[in-house]
Amino acid sequence: MGYVAKHRHAPIKAYKARLVIDLVRGKSVNDALNILRYKPQRAARMIERVIKSAQANAEDRGAEGQFYIAKAWVDEGFMMKRFRPRSRGGAAPYLRRRSHICVEVDVLEN
Repeated sequence: MGYVAKHRHAPIKAYKARLVIDLVRGKSVNDALNILRYKPQRAARMIERVIKSAQANAEDRGAEGQFYIAKAWVDEGFMMKRFRPRSRGGAAPYLRRRSHICVEVDVLEN
């Protein structure tokens, strides 16, 4: 039984967050937090907070022991459509992408 935490509508593109979350999937929580602490990507701060939240959820529900990241995934969220001014009074559309970061933590059984 896993303990889940989510960061919905995170202001980052999903493919950028997936590059970082692939580094910590399947590792223990302490190892994952050490890896993310030294990563320069902005997504590392968001994922670090989600992992800490999932660990706190597990401890709050009475789970004890060594935790590991059982599942971790990033889904695309909604996209805000915006326009950027272009030459001769024109406009160019672009999308401001969002994502949903989800982490499931479980107790490591020896």
